[in-house]
Amino acid sequence: ALGKGSDLEKAFATAALVYNNSADPEGKLSKAETKNLLQTQFGRFIRGQENKPKYQEIISALDEDLENKIDFEDFMILLVSLTLMSDLLHEIKNVKTTK
Repeated sequence: ALGKGSDLEKAFATAALVYNNSADPEGKLSKAETKNLLQTQFGRFIRGQENKPKYQEIISALDEDLENKIDFEDFMILLVSLTLMSDLLHEIKNVKTTK
């Protein structure tokens, strides 16, 4: 559907597809499924963050979810938060591309 979409549109469509393929019929992920998805699909962004207080705070907040599940909106907020604190983001900022 997004064959002619922009790179950013394709990136967000991919995130939505990965989430939807892992979500339950109600469109939610359990805490364990969320952590597994982060480790398998977002590992390079979270690598080295495990012992940092902000990362632990985000994961703890995930553990405090009363419903024990997160929806797509919360998942995207989680991805953005983890991206912003990632060491990989600093490397990406230093890459210059030409088109």
